Amino acid sequence: MSENPQPASPLTDRVAAAPRYSERLWVPLWWWIAGLVVVVLLAVEVNMGVRSLVKWVPFVLLTPLAAWALVWLSRVRVEVFDGIGGAPGELRAGRAHLPLDAIARVAVVPGTAKSAALGRQLDPAAYVEHRTWVKPMVLIVLDDPDDPTPYWLVSTRRPADLAAALTRT
Repeated sequence: MSENPQPASPLTDRVAAAPRYSERLWVPLWWWIAGLVVVVLLAVEVNMGVRSLVKWVPFVLLTPLAAWALVWLSRVRVEVFDGIGGAPGELRAGRAHLPLDAIARVAVVPGTAKSAALGRQLDPAAYVEHRTWVKPMVLIVLDDPDDPTPYWLVSTRRPADLAAALTRT
């Protein structure tokens, strides 16, 4: 039985297979340590409450659950792809895609200015791909009159590299 391939988006068909910039927004290392501590505390609590349960069962059940939760929180990738055959490249932030020819300018938002960028200065129509554990961001101003989104704010640990990848032609 053959499977029907999923139709790809028009932008995805016109970009290179290997990104020129790629980053996964992993949770910090100390979150993994904190997750392990939470697993141990919960497993001990369950063992104290259910005396007939085998002692290792809560540890075995809770450890993969905590690991899954941390990997799920780290699922967001930020990637910049080159275009193929004269087609514009593409920025992918999470599940959103943006053609590079729609970008007017790019600015780095340092971690110290993040709360201002996400606070009163934030336009409600802006697209935000934000992770609290990643301090710096990149502001991507769009030049598309048909798009109601004025700009994107994307979390990144390497804002200068991302800005350079977005502005390189």
